[in-house]
Amino acid sequence: MLVSNLAVFNVDQTQVELRLIPNSHGPVNEDDIKQLLNQPEFAMLRPLEQNIAKAMAEVNSQCGQDIGKHELFFTIAERVDGQVSIDISEDKMSASMTLVSAYGGKDATLPMILNALKSHKIKMGLSKPKIQSLIQQLTILPPGEKCSSTIATGKAAINGINASLKRQVPLARERLLQPQEREDGSVDMRNLGAMIMVKPNDVLMIKTPATKGEPGYNVNGDVLLQVEGKDANMSAGSGTQLDNENPNLLIATVPGQPVENRQGMQVDDVLQIKDVDVKYGHVNFEGSILITGDVHEGMHVKSSGDITVMGFVDSATLEAKGDVIVSKGVIGRLIKEHQLSTSITAEGQICAQFVQYSNLTAQSDILVTKQLLHSHSQSDSQITVSDPNAKRGDLVGGKATAAKGITAVAFGATAGTKTELFCAMHQSELRAEVKLADEKAKRFVVSGLDIESRLRKLPPKTEWQTDAGMIEQVKMMLDEKKDIANQRAQSELEFKVLEQEVAGYYNKYCIQAEKHIFANVEIHIGPAQNRTQREHGPCQVKNVHNEVSYDYGTH
Repeated sequence: MLVSNLAVFNVDQTQVELRLIPNSHGPVNEDDIKQLLNQPEFAMLRPLEQNIAKAMAEVNSQCGQDIGKHELFFTIAERVDGQVSIDISEDKMSASMTLVSAYGGKDATLPMILNALKSHKIKMGLSKPKIQSLIQQLTILPPGEKCSSTIATGKAAINGINASLKRQVPLARERLLQPQEREDGSVDMRNLGAMIMVKPNDVLMIKTPATKGEPGYNVNGDVLLQVEGKDANMSAGSGTQLDNENPNLLIATVPGQPVENRQGMQVDDVLQIKDVDVKYGHVNFEGSILITGDVHEGMHVKSSGDITVMGFVDSATLEAKGDVIVSKGVIGRLIKEHQLSTSITAEGQICAQFVQYSNLTAQSDILVTKQLLHSHSQSDSQITVSDPNAKRGDLVGGKATAAKGITAVAFGATAGTKTELFCAMHQSELRAEVKLADEKAKRFVVSGLDIESRLRKLPPKTEWQTDAGMIEQVKMMLDEKKDIANQRAQSELEFKVLEQEVAGYYNKYCIQAEKHIFANVEIHIGPAQNRTQREHGPCQVKNVHNEVSYDYGTH
């Protein structure tokens, strides 16, 4: 055991020195040396482990030799002040502070902490209670122990919400799925209820304005600009106007049938016809058309609004700026290869219970509640062949193309009828949009750097602060800087949205079979293609790594 006076403070009381003569004090072990540091005056100091190990090795190696007569000198402990360290997250939205308790030195003080915050340029989102709590923890921490906490948090920008338009009245197409109930509780598929009409001053649509959002900041005090919500244009179509007292209300000015269009709504005069046949002639009407009977072979019906047919359409042509709704069936014939006798085109939706040998082209959805047979259907949105309960709905033969997916209860037939399905064919165009959005965002970055450079080149403020013209010029430059920053934030958000759309494109737009996909169904999802060789049960069919993949786990 070593005597206590072999370890003493150095002159400035910052280190503990150990002086040993190997032949007099050796051999020694590590515990012998550390026992010296347990003395009250040294107990709070930091042991120098490497030096202690070196002392033990040297003393023991020289013990009993001539060289062991000479005194050896080692520094085995030291006084260390408390430490303050700051860590800022990569996005600069939070900063944490770690305090290390002193080894016999001075613990971190508030001035030390404030200097550390200043050197790291942390000025926003600071929590005084959390800093005080850390300082309080120091008073009970053993030497060298740490305490940490997040002491500054930025505030994320709150992006604005896009304006939205909400329709307040039902449309003619919605009657197709709402047949009337008889007194005995059964359903009359032929009676779709009273025609949907509005009268003057009825509210057709309500606009919820876009919000601006709120800017945020990071812990360094940099302003994080928000992306303001996009406005949505609600225009008054024919027979409507914006309310004089509340421009966010679109109201009817005339009685008629409400029709939804891309900007808002319109109210159409309604031409009611029993049957469209050679006796009545072709129809071209500025407004909506209600045909209570049938549209016969060879007839043409054209409308600036909706076309509603309560009976059948047989080998005829219908064109509507709005929706086309056929409550019974659409019947066509194969004139010659790929040429069909019935054609329906709508800028809105096409809805029917039954369709065969017909060309259907819609900018919005195509909905067939029972069967879509041997037809050529094309939608810029979705094609659905199903009743409301997904019990019945067969898509058999022909070719169906939908940008945003196809759903049916069953595709193809047990007889192996050739059926072609195309969906999600526009990812390459979307990629091109992503590239353009990225280039646009980068142009705003360059413009922002340019305006920053121009501002830095301005002469000192003292030289122009009394020059009204110069003040106006500087103000315009600052406004330009803010405008560029806003546009950059908006374009970067658009880029991210498009990028996410591309990334999730094939997961979002796919083919959904509620019950069956039979053999000989040719499936195209983007560049992926496959022809079924057997029957598949309920599944989602997706493009996975440019291969057609059947997912049976979604049911």
